[in-house]
Amino acid sequence: MRPVLRIAAIAAAVAMVVTACQQGAGELLDTIQSNGTIRVSTDANYAPQSFLNDAGEFEGFDIDVSKEIASRLGVEVEFKTPTFDLVQAGGWNGQWDLSVGSITVTEPRLGVLDFTPPYYFTPAQMAATEASGITTVDGFAGKKICVGAATTYLDWINGDLVLGDGSALAPVPDGVEAVALETDALCAEAIGAGRTDFDGWLSSSTTVAQAIGDGVPIVTVGDPVFYEPLAAATDKSGPTHSALQEKLDQIINDMHDDGTLTSLSEQWYDGIDLTVKAQ
Repeated sequence: MRPVLRIAAIAAAVAMVVTACQQGAGELLDTIQSNGTIRVSTDANYAPQSFLNDAGEFEGFDIDVSKEIASRLGVEVEFKTPTFDLVQAGGWNGQWDLSVGSITVTEPRLGVLDFTPPYYFTPAQMAATEASGITTVDGFAGKKICVGAATTYLDWINGDLVLGDGSALAPVPDGVEAVALETDALCAEAIGAGRTDFDGWLSSSTTVAQAIGDGVPIVTVGDPVFYEPLAAATDKSGPTHSALQEKLDQIINDMHDDGTLTSLSEQWYDGIDLTVKAQ
């Protein structure tokens, strides 16, 4: 073959490969369906969203949502438990396929993650330790508040939070300071253990209510400071996943339409439907 023809043939072959990739060859959805398993990242200590029961099995709202997504994809689910800061930062290096871990859609995260439509919405709720005597959000001025690392709660205190749906935020009390632990739940555990280097905790209303029900000596304070749109996420820098993303979006919409998400919300959140955004 002449050099020019050989070059032309190679170029044509490369073009065919590129076209095949664009048409879905190597799609993450194909890999998931071929393996029969979707790997989902979640939190093992974030009740009632996700937690390990006494038998060492995952339970919770996010767990049931994950299982339903897998069922509608026709595959099994395998749970992974990376730290939240790794999940929200993107760049998963193919270690898991999907996050169903109550991750809030924010402007910075939209740069590294692809999100489904929100599957539910939670109020971000301030709570004070009983010993602090704080009864208003403004009462946290100049105080320290425990939050989970790399969360929207930390971003709000630092003045960095921009929600992906443009929702409004309450003003941050003057001089408030964050104490960041690895997860939200560790804040509740620290308060329950008698730690006194912070006066409050900011987390989802669902997690705060769970902690109060478990006997943690805290009380809710004021109205929610913002409402979080929570969605399933995939990694922008990961394997090609446009077909998977389209399928996930449809599944979430179908789960809204057929009442599955409402039923799961009411099951895990004491009869409350959190799948509709508060007005």
